[in-house]
Amino acid sequence: MSPDSRTPGSVRSAAEVNEHIRALWLRAGGTLSAQERSEYELLVVEWAEAVRGQIIEAA
Repeated sequence: MSPDSRTPGSVRSAAEVNEHIRALWLRAGGTLSAQERSEYELLVVEWAEAVRGQIIEAA
């Protein structure tokens, strides 16, 4: 699933987003195209937000 296809306001866990990041790298064979790089950047931002949310919940 690309980050663009997720439902606005939906929240995935950091672990789930991390799995998508790993799958992207595996599909790309370690070298990202421009489109894959864009998807990766969106996933990293989503992952950071999910981690931040988990930290806030823990506090």
